[in-house]
Amino acid sequence: GLVLGVYSSEKDDGAAQFTSAGDAFDKLVSGKLRALLSLCGPPLKKGKTRVFYDLHQDFPSVVVVGLGKKNAGINDQENWNEGKENIRTAVAVGCRQIQDLEIPCVEVDPCGDAQAAAEGAVLGLYEYNELKQKKKPIVTPQLHGSAESEAWQKGVAYAEGQNLARYFMEAPANYITPIKFAEHIEQKLRSFSNVKVHIRPESWITTQEMGAFLSVAKGSAEPPIFLEIHYLGGANENDSPLVFVGKGVTFDSGGISLKPSSGMDAMRADMGGAATVCSAIVTAAALNLPLNIIGLAPLCENMPSGKANKPGDVVRAKNGKTIQVDNTDAEGRLLLADALCYAHSFNARAIVNAATLTGAMDVALGSAATGVFTNSSWLWTHLYEASILTGDRVWRMPLFEHYTKQVTDCPLADVSNIGKYSRAGGACTAAAFLKEFVTASHWAHLDIAGVMSNKDEVPYLRKGMAGRPTRTLVEFAARLSQDSRN
Repeated sequence: GLVLGVYSSEKDDGAAQFTSAGDAFDKLVSGKLRALLSLCGPPLKKGKTRVFYDLHQDFPSVVVVGLGKKNAGINDQENWNEGKENIRTAVAVGCRQIQDLEIPCVEVDPCGDAQAAAEGAVLGLYEYNELKQKKKPIVTPQLHGSAESEAWQKGVAYAEGQNLARYFMEAPANYITPIKFAEHIEQKLRSFSNVKVHIRPESWITTQEMGAFLSVAKGSAEPPIFLEIHYLGGANENDSPLVFVGKGVTFDSGGISLKPSSGMDAMRADMGGAATVCSAIVTAAALNLPLNIIGLAPLCENMPSGKANKPGDVVRAKNGKTIQVDNTDAEGRLLLADALCYAHSFNARAIVNAATLTGAMDVALGSAATGVFTNSSWLWTHLYEASILTGDRVWRMPLFEHYTKQVTDCPLADVSNIGKYSRAGGACTAAAFLKEFVTASHWAHLDIAGVMSNKDEVPYLRKGMAGRPTRTLVEFAARLSQDSRN
C-alpha cells in the first residue's frame, strides 16, 4: 500500500495540489491519479481519504489523504505547529485504511516532514491487543523514497517511545506489578552499554527513610520497588544530569478513602508518570542523546487493607517533614515527596516529575494539555517550545503562596496531603505540597491526569491510554542536550 498527501487547494479551480512524492507518483502513472481525484467529488478536506486500486503494480492500493493548507505552520492560538499536526493526523488515517484492507506493508509519503509522518504512522497503527486471540493485522510502515530517512527514523523512535508508555499504561495491573514494570524497563535498556538500571527492594527504601512512600505501599501484598535508571550520554559522566521522576502507582484503589467502583479499572494507568519518564529515557538512549539523564520511579500499589494508611495518620518523609494523611487517595504526592528528596542528591541540572496526580487537573484543562507547575521560567520555556513541535501541549499553572498556606496550615503535622479547603484548586494545592520537598532552583511538576487517556481528542491515537507527554519529554531532553553543546 501507499499513502500520499494532498494539500487543500488555494485556488477556486479545486485542482489537487500534491506533495512532491504525490507529483512523482502521478507522473509514474501518466496523470491518472490527478484525473481520478478530480472525477471523484469535491477536493479532499483535512484528514479525509480516497482509496484507488490497481494504479501501479508495486502499489495495488493507494490512499490519498488531505493535509490541509500547504503552508500551515505554528498556530499561536493553538500553541502547536499546525502543519506537523495535520501530517500526523492524515498519515495515521491513511495507514489505518491500509490496515483495514489487510495489507501488511505501507509506504508513507514524508509530506515535507518525515519525522511527523513517521510519528503519525507508528502512533496511528498502535493498539494494545496483547491478551486478545483476535488481533488486527500487523502493518509495517516504511518511508516512501529515501530523501528524509534520518528524520523518519527519529520520528519512529519518538513514536515507539510513546507506544511503550501506552503499553505500560494499558496493560492490566496484574500484568504490570511494581517488579514486572521495573524488569520490563531493565530488559528494554539491557543492550545499551551507557545505561545502568538499579531495581531497589523494600529493604533499600527503608534504609533511605522514605516513610511517606512506604506508608502507601504497606497496604498492598505487592512489595514496593524503587526503580533508578542512569543514562550516561553526556561527554562527561560527571556532568550534571537531567533528573526525571515518575509516579509509579501500578494500581490505585484509593486505599481506605476508596474510589467509586465505576471507572476504577482505569487506575491501572496511575503509573503513567513512571511510564512516560522511563519510556522517554529508553527513547533518549535509542537516539543516543548527548546528555546524562537519571530516572527515578517509586513503584507500588495503593490498596485498602488492615495495614493501609488511615485518614488522619501522620507519616515522616525522607527530609524529616511530617505529613498528615487526610485522604489516602492523595497518595501519589507521598511517593513523589520521597523521590523528589532523593533526586536532590544528584546535583541535578533540572528535576522534572510527571504524575497522574489529580482529578482536578482533568477538570481544569481536560485532555488538551499537560499542566505544568514550575519555579523556573528557563525550564518552562524549554518545555513549552518542545510541546509546540510535538503537538503534545503543556500549559503553565500557578505555584502561588496562596496554595502553600492551604497545605501547611495543618493541625497534626508539618503539611497535610490535601488542601484545607478540600477540592478548591486541587491540582494547585497538590503542586504546592510537592514544592515543600523541593529546594532545586529548576524544578517542574507535570500533572498528566487529564491527558492520561484518549477517547477521540487526538485523532492519531486510538481510544485508550495515551502515553502522553512522552514525546514532549524526549524533545525537551533533546533541546537541553543542544543547549549544553552550545
